[in-house]
Amino acid sequence: METVTRDKLVEDVKDVLNDVEQLMRQAASAGEGQAAELRDRAADALEKAQAKLDRLQRDVTRATREAALAADHWVHQNPWGSVGVAAAVGVLLGVLVARR
Repeated sequence: METVTRDKLVEDVKDVLNDVEQLMRQAASAGEGQAAELRDRAADALEKAQAKLDRLQRDVTRATREAALAADHWVHQNPWGSVGVAAAVGVLLGVLVARR
């Protein structure tokens, strides 16, 4: 789900940037009144993109915090399992480093 969210965010940001670019081109060739309206629309699109980014940041922060709490709980419930996992990771890293 994380990849889907990231891909969706990238797609949304690209869409917003394309919309803003198009609005700026139109504003460059528009009259004064129409240019002001186009600038307002561009500012609105940027505000919406910022709101999406803020929401995503909050979601990622919450998910990271929850994962850290779950890992902490598991380590406290399974101290010897944690030592075993850490040892296995250490051996794996040692083998990978020795191969280079």
